[in-house]
Amino acid sequence: MLFHVTLEKAEDGWMVAECPALPGCVSQGRDEKEALDNIREAITAWMWAEDQKAVSSLPAHETPIVVAV
Repeated sequence: MLFHVTLEKAEDGWMVAECPALPGCVSQGRDEKEALDNIREAITAWMWAEDQKAVSSLPAHETPIVVAV
């Protein structure tokens, strides 16, 4: 999957990365490369957490099927 992210230099010199498509999905790094590496990890974690919330809300009689994207 592809996501657009924004990079902005914070007052303390760190680079802040945000994924606007995923509310609250923000990370940072000492430089652009580290910020991008960290936002990739944050996107994965954000998606996993949302999936877990969705699975836990399924009725007991429904069995989820895993699909790789």
